[in-house]
Amino acid sequence: MDITMLKYMGFLTTCSVFAALTSIVWQAFLSLKHLNKLTTILTGLLAIEKSLNRDWSAPNFRVAIGYGACTDLVINATEFLNYTDQIPKQLNQEFTVDEVNDETELLETFAYYFQKGAAAERTIPNSTLFRNLIRKAKRGHHGNIQWQIGGNAPLMGIRFRKEGWDVLLGAHMSYKLRRLVPKDIRIAGDEVLEDDIHLILEYKAGETWGPFTAPRANRYILHNDQTNPYLKSLENLEKAVKDYQPHLIVISGLQMMDSYKFEKGVRELRLLKVMQQLTNALPQTLLHFEMASYVEIELLQQLKRYVLPYVDSLGMNEQELENLAQVLEFGRTTLASDCNPRLAPTLDKMRKILRMLAFDYYKYATKTDKTKRRLLTRVHLHTLAYQALMTVSNSNWKNTRLAVAKAALMANRYVCQMDTINPEASSLILDDSFSTSLNKTKAQRINFNPQNPVACWIETLEIEEMKRSIEINICVSPVLVCRVAKKTAGAGDNISAAALSQQF
Repeated sequence: MDITMLKYMGFLTTCSVFAALTSIVWQAFLSLKHLNKLTTILTGLLAIEKSLNRDWSAPNFRVAIGYGACTDLVINATEFLNYTDQIPKQLNQEFTVDEVNDETELLETFAYYFQKGAAAERTIPNSTLFRNLIRKAKRGHHGNIQWQIGGNAPLMGIRFRKEGWDVLLGAHMSYKLRRLVPKDIRIAGDEVLEDDIHLILEYKAGETWGPFTAPRANRYILHNDQTNPYLKSLENLEKAVKDYQPHLIVISGLQMMDSYKFEKGVRELRLLKVMQQLTNALPQTLLHFEMASYVEIELLQQLKRYVLPYVDSLGMNEQELENLAQVLEFGRTTLASDCNPRLAPTLDKMRKILRMLAFDYYKYATKTDKTKRRLLTRVHLHTLAYQALMTVSNSNWKNTRLAVAKAALMANRYVCQMDTINPEASSLILDDSFSTSLNKTKAQRINFNPQNPVACWIETLEIEEMKRSIEINICVSPVLVCRVAKKTAGAGDNISAAALSQQF
């Protein structure tokens, strides 16, 4: 090998080393830049959170929350469920079951939602199958299971209490479960011998199960409830509310009625009682309905009739938003939607829900005062990447910007199970800018400012059929996404309650 070739090879080696070092330095620079951005966003969100000048010497706000409670048995899904080659590699869009009747349906439904990273909840009517699953969880994963208090109402109630509210909780609970509720939360409901159990199958982003990989952390919930579907604490809560006079009533847990085998007419009668509780509320009491995973179209149609027209506020995740929009517009349900939806179509769906329910309000409520319909004035959407909140201007909802910041912070704190947020253990999914709508004639481009991370603006929502318009406030915040999820079940309940707690 001549001297020229040796020099050339030495030059190539030097270039390769230089390129590698440059790449390392550049990656380190980008990583530091990203960390600085996350830290700036966190600082901005914390500053907004601390901005509420509330008179803490004044009496606490009061919230009444129904219905029901349960014991959550939390376990890692991919360790608990055994993948088999009999599960189809491709599950088409028409695949779904309203209930899980055997192990094959369990594995196939789990595969469907796992590969989409979508939250799901299903009932198992077969009590023997459900008991066998619980026994399997206890027997095979002694060190990896957790027993926790569950149910939308208790989780939201505990969060409200932590935010300084007085809480009235409507739930039938065992003595054992009552001990997990803070003593200063008042419980309206009978003591029962056994609590309903929910099997929470959790998984982390990037986990694999057979050929499937989870795009995000989430959970699949299974239950065989006998108490909660009947909303048995409803009458207890209704009686207690008369003297309690809450500032806010939260309705939740109605998804336990989904696909349950009621005798004919029983479910509709219970929902009629829910409607009566809502319509009997004092005019100054605000009413919130916390959505959940619904698959049965008949139940959704009943909610559309007995619940949606009588509440001021809705809370939901991206799956529930898509489902509600489909039901209101087309009268059908949807399967798993995008687990990380873009902002523009998401905001359009939120506007659609506000517009359609406002149309119904103006169409029916003006005919007679006896209906006691309410104009929907608040829609809160919580997703992995961002929080979005729409409130009607001049409504009773305050501090929209603060509520969104609080929700974004709670998303990280709850999933990471840490009060102190660590930017190094977080990531950012939301882009630096976004369009406010897919309608190009009405859309505007919003650029995020890390130093002032909650973007807010005002729009006019036209209800053309009624020749009316509504001015709405919209606020959006990025979420510092917890990289290693410690807990996902109950995240939505805590996020919703945290946001609501700031708007009074």
